[in-house]
Amino acid sequence: MSTDQPSPPAEHRQVRFTPPSGATEILLVRHGESSPFRPGAPFPLVDGHGDPPLAPDGVVQAEAVADRLQHETIHAIYVTTLQRTHQTAAPLAARLGLTPMVEPGLREIFLGEWEGGILRQKGAENDPVYLRMQAEQDWGVIPGAESVADLQARCAAAIDRIHRAHPDQRVAVFVHGGVIAALCGHATGARAFAFNGADNGSIHHLVVLGDEWKLRCFNDTGHLGGFTARAQPLT
Repeated sequence: MSTDQPSPPAEHRQVRFTPPSGATEILLVRHGESSPFRPGAPFPLVDGHGDPPLAPDGVVQAEAVADRLQHETIHAIYVTTLQRTHQTAAPLAARLGLTPMVEPGLREIFLGEWEGGILRQKGAENDPVYLRMQAEQDWGVIPGAESVADLQARCAAAIDRIHRAHPDQRVAVFVHGGVIAALCGHATGARAFAFNGADNGSIHHLVVLGDEWKLRCFNDTGHLGGFTARAQPLT
């Protein structure tokens, strides 16, 4: 009598995504809420860019980001030239014992004549130029401002530098709303303003391997308490 047992049927399970060899996982973090703009009192400028500090709520959001990420394996932290990213990164950097590095190419959109917080006022007033900018989906409509194409090229080059410095690693990169929108648009080929409005303190997950970019997560706000996704000022 044969004792052979029938082979179990083949199974093909779903598998979790794992980054390919040589890729860099990039956790984009939008800075916490910055100080409000008051007409007639523009923010101080750094290299032509408005440079407000965090508002009290932004400080709380920075701590929430640190609570969320402190147990993740993170090999490096990057910030921009603007203080709101430094202040948002500081709690996580302290907990992980990492010194943030500055990547100037990830600074916020240059807004030309609307720098220093004026964009917020123009948006609240439904200024005709602001409405045309939204319709055309190009920051370059603002007098003297950077175009979407130039912004995406600048930010993509900066991410490429980070990728080349950190193959097979995960980095946290503290940036700005306009930069997040530009990078997510670059990764997906979406229309220019499709990813505008990321929440302050939100986390976004990119996986970069050369010219192959994958957007794994957009506007993760679980650490901020409740569902917080809503339209946010970009700067």
